[in-house]
Amino acid sequence: MERKKILFLGETYRADAITWMNGLKEFGSFELITWELKTSSNGLYNRFSRMLEYTTALYKVRSIIKQEKPDMVIAERTTSYGFLAALCGVKPSAIAQQGITDLWPENSLLYPIKKAIQTYAFKKVDLIHAWGPAMTVSMKKNGVDMSKVMVMPKGINLNQFTFSDHQNQPKIHAIVTRSLLPEYRHSTILKAFKLLHEQNIPFKLTIVGDGPTKNKLIELSKNLKIDHHVSFVGRISNDALPQLLQKSNFYISMPITEGVSSSLFEAMAAGCYPIVSDIPGNQSWISHRENGQLVSIDQKEVLAHEILWASQNLEYRKQAVAKNRKMVEEKANYARNMKKIADQYHQMINHHQNQ
Repeated sequence: MERKKILFLGETYRADAITWMNGLKEFGSFELITWELKTSSNGLYNRFSRMLEYTTALYKVRSIIKQEKPDMVIAERTTSYGFLAALCGVKPSAIAQQGITDLWPENSLLYPIKKAIQTYAFKKVDLIHAWGPAMTVSMKKNGVDMSKVMVMPKGINLNQFTFSDHQNQPKIHAIVTRSLLPEYRHSTILKAFKLLHEQNIPFKLTIVGDGPTKNKLIELSKNLKIDHHVSFVGRISNDALPQLLQKSNFYISMPITEGVSSSLFEAMAAGCYPIVSDIPGNQSWISHRENGQLVSIDQKEVLAHEILWASQNLEYRKQAVAKNRKMVEEKANYARNMKKIADQYHQMINHHQNQ
């Protein structure tokens, strides 16, 4: 039997995209073709160049479709690649909203245009992925046909991110695994650890990832005089990440917006205790002082207090991380969830080909 072929529109270097594509290959035996914009979105000049590149994107995508004849198209981000998926003419099509809403930032001058583009994409595609329940709120407000929405995280590889109880470490070993972008508020995390340093609380902070704020954050750690306790390890492979997580007893993440976070699942699976920002995407998985802690956005003093509280409550943390592993096994099992997603794609392709 000839393998079914899927065209993926999106940034293939992103961990979420890699997980999505690999899952479809492994559990659906799909062949994947990819296309993405060449210009990054970092910086004003790059964003302008990216917009110019986007003007010819549909022509390029349709050329690939004519040559490769994919059975289905899938895309991430409803306001860019998802819009292309809706326009390209391939049926069936599926798009994924990346955050709690892809209409970000809310004060953008392009907000009305983005909203119109997203509304069109939602109406035209056959399946909409909400990787977590928090994402469905904005969809309902936008009048989306919720019968087209599949609420399910891609999950993580539980064979790769294995659990170990490493909470007995006497020192705070915290890890941050988010891209170095302004919306992830690494500066708040650094300032909170400065407050702990002033109280002579020993710690080691490992910051994984890369991004446009990296140099500023390195300089900030020096200005705060905590740089000897902070390691910026840059972008690493997903294969190396589990080892770093298992050396850490705390996972810190302070985004101001979140749909669903694979990095949170990875930390929960590996046995790191999570302290995260108090926003809907995190509230779906973390209950305050039940299986982690929720901290108001941009509150360095509160974050420092919550880290200190957690460090003084070892038995609670041990119970919490065990609970989190079970939660991830039940709700974010990559093998089970990606098999369901791949099966759904096969059903959709067969339905359209039999019409």
